[in-house]
Amino acid sequence: MSGFLAGTDLSANRIELARRQAAQRGYIDLTSSNPTHQGLLFPADILRDAAEHYWVSRRYDPDPRGLFATREAIARYYAGRRAPGLTHDPDRVFVTASTSEAYSLLFALLCEPGDNVLAPDVSYPLFEYLAAMYRVELRPYHLDETQSWQIDADSLRDQVNERTRAVLVISPHNPTGMVIQERQPVFDVLDLPIICDEVFAEFPYRAPTVPFLGALHPHLAVFTLNGISKMFALPDLKLGWIVLSERAGALYAERLEMLNDTFLGANTLTQTMLPVLFERGMPFVDEMRQRIRANLDLAVGALSACARLEVNRPDGGYYLFPKVLDCQDEEQLVIDLLDAGVLVHPGYFYGVAAQDAGHLMISCLTRPDALAGGVTALCRALAVML
Repeated sequence: MSGFLAGTDLSANRIELARRQAAQRGYIDLTSSNPTHQGLLFPADILRDAAEHYWVSRRYDPDPRGLFATREAIARYYAGRRAPGLTHDPDRVFVTASTSEAYSLLFALLCEPGDNVLAPDVSYPLFEYLAAMYRVELRPYHLDETQSWQIDADSLRDQVNERTRAVLVISPHNPTGMVIQERQPVFDVLDLPIICDEVFAEFPYRAPTVPFLGALHPHLAVFTLNGISKMFALPDLKLGWIVLSERAGALYAERLEMLNDTFLGANTLTQTMLPVLFERGMPFVDEMRQRIRANLDLAVGALSACARLEVNRPDGGYYLFPKVLDCQDEEQLVIDLLDAGVLVHPGYFYGVAAQDAGHLMISCLTRPDALAGGVTALCRALAVML
């Protein structure tokens, strides 16, 4: 067999098998990142009103960069972020079907098969599959847990070779919550295109704000990715975008337009709705942000009292990634916690190698009552396991 994922073992792992068994007796799920499963539903009346214009004047006039009104609304959003030194030009906005499609377009734009992209050694398990589709290597650079998971500049430099074509950055980071809050001199030294995923930018926590990386590095080619899945809790409507810095626009906009025109993946209905979502949906985003902050406060407070855990407040996002002290078998620990009635993810799902400590991923998007019950059960189980 040849092709994508050929030879890869796709059978269920031990944790998934244990989860299926535990489902018969029930458990509290602290891993969900699906807002529609957690009672976070964008107001239906705004969605109906936003769609009305499309149904009245329905017409398919595709634009390879996305509908102009859609791109203009996205540009206004970034203008509202007050990023210093940033020009907000709708012509440097490309609308995509999702951020995953945006990654695919950029891997195709920047790389030939056998080229590589530098990516954090701790990350959400998505990029390796997207890179494999385009025969692109991911070379891991280190995030330093002792420095709040900030980028290890020496590691980043060491991973560069003659076939390195870009640096992938996630800020706020999933799952560590790291936010890049200031200019990174190593980016200027390397002078590589930067793909910056900021889908959690509306959810700062310890950090006061999430800076726009293109404004921190105005002279670099920066591609900024975001979308409505996280921002508006609308994963079912699937719309994303890429914002190009001035240099990225000058170097890559025409070729990216050709790539996006090849797929035209963003549907007209959701594009037409987006200006209204921005105009009327930000109060919902504020409510979601407040709930997430309250959940993070609750979970950090409860977990910090657990002697087995080392908990740090994340800069942003809605995940916690506590360290489990004296953990000999991270996978078995998660299975034992399932037996105690609570599901969490192990750190190795995100690329963290367990040595003298493991990590657990907890989603604070979870309904507040379930989160409270889940962290209580978690702490109680860990206390017994000591």
